[in-house]
Amino acid sequence: MRQHDSDDFDLFDARPAHRSTRFEDPRPARRGRFDEETRERPNRRARYDDEPEPARRGRLTEGERVRLAKLRDDAYTETQLPDGADRWSTWDDAEHGPLPRPDWVVTELAAVDTDLGVLKTGKEADVHLLRRGLPGTPGTLLAAKRYRSDEHKLFHRDAGYLEGRRMRRSREMRAIEHRSAFGRNLIAEQWTVAEFAALSRLWTLGAPVPYPVQRNGTELLLEFLGEDDGTAAPRLAQVRPEPDELTDLWFQATAALELLASEGLAHGDLSAYNLLVHRGRLVVIDLPQVVDVVANPAGVEFLARDVRNLAGWFHGRGLGEHVTKTDDLLAELFSAAGLG
Repeated sequence: MRQHDSDDFDLFDARPAHRSTRFEDPRPARRGRFDEETRERPNRRARYDDEPEPARRGRLTEGERVRLAKLRDDAYTETQLPDGADRWSTWDDAEHGPLPRPDWVVTELAAVDTDLGVLKTGKEADVHLLRRGLPGTPGTLLAAKRYRSDEHKLFHRDAGYLEGRRMRRSREMRAIEHRSAFGRNLIAEQWTVAEFAALSRLWTLGAPVPYPVQRNGTELLLEFLGEDDGTAAPRLAQVRPEPDELTDLWFQATAALELLASEGLAHGDLSAYNLLVHRGRLVVIDLPQVVDVVANPAGVEFLARDVRNLAGWFHGRGLGEHVTKTDDLLAELFSAAGLG
């Protein structure tokens, strides 16, 4: 906090205290960062009374600022959280997933969240195992995906993926282009919003994706795919399927690609590392970079690369080209997306 010069103001009198002029400095007064009379920045445009205050200040986006303030409140609360939990449920402050909501989603505001450790680390986000439930109950396991922003200078190939996504405020676009600390926070929020919207849209259409429970700032809470003991479902890259199962998984993958293409979308970074195999069912994850193949100039290439990456893994496991028929598949996907 700025302090007034104690020589200029008497602590018990609002009037300026008397100052001797005997030793006045003959040099002209320097113009500081703020004008001493108006206490305003000299080159800043005046704000009118009916003009709204800016929604974002400093380096953090408003949503992230609110989320971090809530975490601080929980950390310093005088009442100890029950069951050794880390925070109260953030359901009330979050954007919620699509309806109809699965029965296992905990919506009670008296619920608590307990962090059970890291499931996965990545370039842009970490995924934690979270248990949410009312005190004294087993609760529900969730995957908490938390995007990092200011700690990382650049997001993985973000420039290409962000093509076609525009923000209305020129200040925000400049911050993103220059990769300032504020801009990196905006990119993190863009990734989070994009993934939550994509998951909500695709889950409503019946696509094989985890149910998006909520979005709060740069944190997503998602359906946990795994066992009751917290063991996560393996990635496709980790399984060694038998020939019949391999063929079935391929056709599950192509069905998912066709559904995305029919909505004008491509995963954008599809590989055997962002597909889970949960009890014989293939599930698509990691969708922050989902690409609008029409609006994005490189949309066709993103879609073709998804197919090449996926087919390459299946070919390496022994599935023949006579089954995958990648050229025919690409033609069908382009047609479904309205590109052919």
